[in-house]
Amino acid sequence: MQRVYVFLFMGQSNMAGRGVAGLAPEVPEGWGYEYRAVTRPDALVPAREPFGAEENNPHGVFEPGMKTGSLVSAFINSAYPLLGVPIVGVSCSKGGSSINEWEPGGAYHADALARLRKCRDFLCAHDYEIMRACMVWCQGCTDGDNAMPPGEYREKTGNFIQSVLSAGVDFCFLIQIGNHRDNPLLYRAIQEEQEYLCANNANIVMVSRLFKTFAGRGLMKDEFHYLQPAYNEVGCEAGKNAARFLLRVPRGHREFATGPADGTGRQGRGF
Repeated sequence: MQRVYVFLFMGQSNMAGRGVAGLAPEVPEGWGYEYRAVTRPDALVPAREPFGAEENNPHGVFEPGMKTGSLVSAFINSAYPLLGVPIVGVSCSKGGSSINEWEPGGAYHADALARLRKCRDFLCAHDYEIMRACMVWCQGCTDGDNAMPPGEYREKTGNFIQSVLSAGVDFCFLIQIGNHRDNPLLYRAIQEEQEYLCANNANIVMVSRLFKTFAGRGLMKDEFHYLQPAYNEVGCEAGKNAARFLLRVPRGHREFATGPADGTGRQGRGF
């Protein structure tokens, strides 16, 4: 029986990836796979960029031609050497999406759970053992652009994440959104709510804050998106931290050992 970890990659454009696939790292054979619930539900496909580009569901997450290079390959490449077990990734991310569009009862929420269910069913039917099923989440810029009240963002994001966890996902690994290139303070309230969610929920774990460092390093391609080297850095950090976290939690448990103090000076759950 082959053991695997399942990761559902969800969020908006900086999870979907607006980079350049040719500048992303290649995933070594046997380290990671994509389960294409929409276009290839009968197989595992070797993971490569642009990850998720073919997974367009007209009744759910649909953005043909938009996924051009993501952080997923770098995530797999940094997580596998620590875990020693192949990673199966499932794509379900939509550029420009508000948290309002991910709420239970909506098309994106239903699509995400359907893709995860199909992946589980496929793996179980083909003699795979799922070590953990986790989500990797990066979203919030649109809600910052629209000036959503911070408390509303916190409540809706928390409810959404918990609804996915209730569907059998063990942990949410959160990648904090970055800064608007031309208005560095625009997303601060959303970033603070993401810190709050990780500090106050045992199964929501911050695995990267790097996106907000890239404007000053010239690694943004426009006001919202990043060059491929930036996606590679975030994927590498997030994959490594997610793997380290999973190795700290005994199998069968859904509990967290509090991490180091974060950059805000308070004790946070994360790295």
